[in-house]
Amino acid sequence: MARLVILERDGVLAADRAGGIRNPGELALLPGAGRALARLNAAGTLTAVVTRQPLLGRGPLDEAMLARLHDHLRDLLAAEGARLDRIGHVGVAPGGPPAPPALAPIRALLQDFRCPPDRAVLVGHCLDDLQAAAAAGVARILVQTGRGRTTQGAGIPRDLLPLRVAGDLAAAVDLILGVGQEDG
Repeated sequence: MARLVILERDGVLAADRAGGIRNPGELALLPGAGRALARLNAAGTLTAVVTRQPLLGRGPLDEAMLARLHDHLRDLLAAEGARLDRIGHVGVAPGGPPAPPALAPIRALLQDFRCPPDRAVLVGHCLDDLQAAAAAGVARILVQTGRGRTTQGAGIPRDLLPLRVAGDLAAAVDLILGVGQEDG
């Protein structure tokens, strides 16, 4: 079983919003996401979020607002009996290039939690973060929420295989915890 589960925020835990989530009022959990995360917590699995924030430093989304947004996320999860052990993000300098894939925060999480890559899994919905996880040696599950169906429909590059696919975070947690799988 995985020791560390890394989740994309938008599209996996929270509803993906065109134009990005700029303040706590725009953040809403996907149905069942909090309960699914609580199951990982109950199993003793470390949980973390990695999120790319291309709006960071542009307009109303600054580090202080992002911290408030993540506090709100933690509150929403706590109301469903769930918690995150860490939240990491990647942003860009104002006027800089688009936010890079989340490879650096994934590696930082592995190091901080002293977790070997083969004991971690990333649950994501977009190609960039799945590629970052593959580059870090982390297993991947593509959920069909957020942009997941579009990502799958566009074709998964061979270098990302093997890749497991789940309908949503609850189904991904079933895969991670081995629910419904026979031992043998």
